[in-house]
Amino acid sequence: MTTGIGTTTAQLVDTHRPTLDRALEAIAGREFWTPHPEHPKAYGEGAAEQGKAAFDALCGSRFELPGQPVSGEWVATEVSPYGPELGISYPRMDEGAVDALLPVMRGGLPAWRKAGAEARAAVCLEILARISARTPEFAQAVMHTSGQAFMMAFQAGGPHAQDRGMEAVAYAYAEQVRTPARVSWEKPQGKRDPLRVTKEFTPAGRGVALLIGCNTFPTWNGFPGFFASLATGNAVLVKPHPRAVLPLALTVRIAREVLAEAGFDADLVALAAEAEGDGIAEDLALRPEIRVIDYTGGSAFGEWLESHARQARVHTEKAGVNTVVIDSTDDYQGMLANLAFSLSLYSGQMCTTPQNLLIPAAGITTESGPRSYDEVVADLAAAVDKLLGDDARANALLGAMVNERVRTRLEAASSLGEVALASRTVQNPEFPDATVRTPVIVKLDANEPESEGAYQDECFGPVSFAVAVGSTEDALELLRNTLRSKGAMTVAGYTTSSEVARQLEEVCFDEPAQLSLNLTGGVYVNQTAAFSDFHGSGGNPAANCTLCDGDFVSGRFRVVEVRRMAED
Repeated sequence: MTTGIGTTTAQLVDTHRPTLDRALEAIAGREFWTPHPEHPKAYGEGAAEQGKAAFDALCGSRFELPGQPVSGEWVATEVSPYGPELGISYPRMDEGAVDALLPVMRGGLPAWRKAGAEARAAVCLEILARISARTPEFAQAVMHTSGQAFMMAFQAGGPHAQDRGMEAVAYAYAEQVRTPARVSWEKPQGKRDPLRVTKEFTPAGRGVALLIGCNTFPTWNGFPGFFASLATGNAVLVKPHPRAVLPLALTVRIAREVLAEAGFDADLVALAAEAEGDGIAEDLALRPEIRVIDYTGGSAFGEWLESHARQARVHTEKAGVNTVVIDSTDDYQGMLANLAFSLSLYSGQMCTTPQNLLIPAAGITTESGPRSYDEVVADLAAAVDKLLGDDARANALLGAMVNERVRTRLEAASSLGEVALASRTVQNPEFPDATVRTPVIVKLDANEPESEGAYQDECFGPVSFAVAVGSTEDALELLRNTLRSKGAMTVAGYTTSSEVARQLEEVCFDEPAQLSLNLTGGVYVNQTAAFSDFHGSGGNPAANCTLCDGDFVSGRFRVVEVRRMAED
């Protein structure tokens, strides 16, 4: 039992200690485990309807955060990719409000630090438990800010995001208790009395952490940094993407309620909403009070943060060029089905979606004989077409395009090479204003210099390039160069050759990238499981951190030692 804490917090420790212990076992064993059910039926009869009603009640209202210092202005910036404006107003964060808020946030840190790692973990797990209970409401919030289809928003924005948050809490706790809290140190001195010193080791958060949210996965990408920072003794200032405020605003509100009930300062967590175009992230990132930053988004701003926010520990997930090397397969139809699903899910608007498919120009071998490059590409196009041939199924997989820039990239891709699969418009009868488009596959030749500019950079969205290469060896070399110069969140390979598999592994060891080999069933390259899979490697330009490992949490705190001569 943690000592020196309020009764309410002690109760939280008792309640959540078994879950924490189970999460610690999961990250050590890497087996499947989740306390958060994936299916809507698990949340009770009528839960989905209640979640929709709660979301509807928020639309067109002011989102209050009682007690948080604000500017007095309100901003409403969210328009659902499915069409309607949400009309939710949030307190606008301007320079004056920041000046007032940051000292208040820092004021709650001493008590939060003194509570200890176990109490902080328990508070974080209580926040997650309350978020989990409202998963159907979060699903609506994620769906109508990101454009994810409902079931994906429910799972990825709900239980999968909560798993990632809990994983971060487990890693944070494990790293903080690695050093004992108190020891009696004794050094022999021969005939003289030994030297005796009492040593205390206290994990101390670095200060205020800044979470810069993204539009496409506000909770899945936001929860790891949020809970890692809070669990390691920091305050957390949440700056959502202007078009995806609600999921993180709900998180902030719940966190503030739990903190206050547990006897801590609610202002340990605060929301920094902005008007479209305010661009407050840059100013916030350079504030001396900001000591930790988590960012998901484009490479340009991520690299700017890494270069300029020198006072902070910066964690970035940026753009990369995800690559698949197709050498051979003993399950051709399984490979095609797996790739078709991976290319289609959420209209390719995932940081893990494959983009470049490297296929030898001479073709590949399969269990039913050789297939030429043209045949492989045509067969893959047919697999995508079959998968998305029914509009109802297509809507359930594709969701809606998150913004106009994705549609522009999709339409421009057709001019880059020969189109193997043309994109088509899918009508969504429930949301007629949604922009729903199927993927495009473009054929390119790696030996043609004019093709290089097309596939060398990330083309975020439902765009993939079937790149003809001279050989598998050429594909491996191109993969190596891509990882080194652009990075990747995911790499996949299909081969029946143990030697090619070994070479693929060596490339991903040399230019660290997470590798999936011969996926042909219900596991896809663009999906990862918390407590078991690592998301990103932190070893190539696509991201400088991994969700989640010890390094992701260890830099968020420092261990401060206090020594005293022991009393006789």
